[in-house]
Amino acid sequence: MPLMTQFLQANRSRTLLRLLGTCALLAALASAQAEAASRKPADKTAAKKPAKKGAKGATKSAPKRGKKAGKPSPPPRHHHSEKHVAAMKGNLPNVQSLGALVVDLDTGQELFARKPDQPRSIASISKLAATLTVTDRNLDLDGLTTINHVDVEVARGGARSRLLEGMTLSNRDLLHAALLGSDNRAVSALGRAVGLGTGQFTAAMNRKVASIGLRYTRFREPTGLSADNQSTPRETIELLKAAMAHPILDAIVKRPEYDAHPVSKPPIHYVNTHHPAARANVQVLGGKTGYNDSARYCLVIAARIDGRNYGISLLGTEGDLTRFGDFARVADWIVSHKPKRSPSSAPQGPPPPEAILDLAPAADGGASAGKATVDSK
Repeated sequence: MPLMTQFLQANRSRTLLRLLGTCALLAALASAQAEAASRKPADKTAAKKPAKKGAKGATKSAPKRGKKAGKPSPPPRHHHSEKHVAAMKGNLPNVQSLGALVVDLDTGQELFARKPDQPRSIASISKLAATLTVTDRNLDLDGLTTINHVDVEVARGGARSRLLEGMTLSNRDLLHAALLGSDNRAVSALGRAVGLGTGQFTAAMNRKVASIGLRYTRFREPTGLSADNQSTPRETIELLKAAMAHPILDAIVKRPEYDAHPVSKPPIHYVNTHHPAARANVQVLGGKTGYNDSARYCLVIAARIDGRNYGISLLGTEGDLTRFGDFARVADWIVSHKPKRSPSSAPQGPPPPEAILDLAPAADGGASAGKATVDSK
């Protein structure tokens, strides 16, 4: 009997403990539910208030409000637009470029000028000198060159390239990539193709432009990424003329598009960067664009307008398409006004160095017969 009594007592104790545990659990659950129920209305109210008042932490309304007042977003690096302006100003084309020159290529007569001899950054117009330099060194057009890490580093900071490291192309393709697509890696690769490192390439470009009489054109590196690659409106036209006088480069600078064929890779289609200049009343004979943060948007172009050939340089415009708008305004002005031409006029040369470096408005030489001079403001 004592053993049976002990067993019953132990069993009764375990049952009591289970019962007490179950009661405690139920009580805890009930307490939690009551607490949650008591908080629910308050949470709804708090969630609504930030949305109405715009309080901090109202995540749904924050994207609509944008950034804090007084801290406007910086302007985009590139402005892919045209500055819309009147076609003419003071009976002249309303050119927006900070430096500009319009020259009759057959006579040398200047029809419009704005600080044509003031040096300024020219960005990728530098590639005209780069390609002249490599073609002067008997570049093998059918030879193959592989894009390497040096080319990638030289082009760092510039526009995105489609010439990937390890890709192999003919030098002919690289010339088109440099001039039509303005590809910086192509320029570096072309220099290596003729045995020139970056420093040697730059020095050779400076010697080249000096040899064709360009006194104010200079280069810090071969691609046009440096703000220290500089020239003038007058000398960029002379640089384009030199490229167009070269039988290989002439065919490239006037080409509207081209397919490069990397070895064992799909073709790369290039559209000439000056293609927006094409219009019904002009025939584009050749040209080159440029852009960097210092130079802004640039264009040097040769075109046949109203039966005559013109060289037009437009440097330092705001807005990607404004340089092409300037070109269109010049072309329309030539067609509609038929400016007086002096067939016997001699080509104009740059003024003395001291007049240019002074950068005074009078450096343009003032107005002369058949020439309109406009100071930039």
